Amino acid sequence: MKDFLIKIVKSLVENPEQVQVNEIEGSQTVVLELSVAKSDMGMIIGKQGKMANALRSLLNAASGKAGKRYMLEIVE
Repeated sequence: MKDFLIKIVKSLVENPEQVQVNEIEGSQTVVLELSVAKSDMGMIIGKQGKMANALRSLLNAASGKAGKRYMLEIVE
C-alpha cells in the first residue's frame, strides 16, 4: 500500500524526489505518514482538503483486500 501511495503522489507533485512515506503498523490499523516539499503541500491538500480526502478514499478502497485499515496523515 505504501508503494501505491508513493506512485500516486509522485505523479501529482513538482518535486517527486522529496516524497516520503513512513509506515506505522498496528494490529488492525496502518498509519501512512506522507511528507512532501513545502511548495507541494498545497497541491496534496487541495482546495478545502478535496485532494487529501480523495487520497484517503483511494486507500480505503484499496485496503479492502488487505484486511487492514489504512489511515493517511499529511505531515510537514
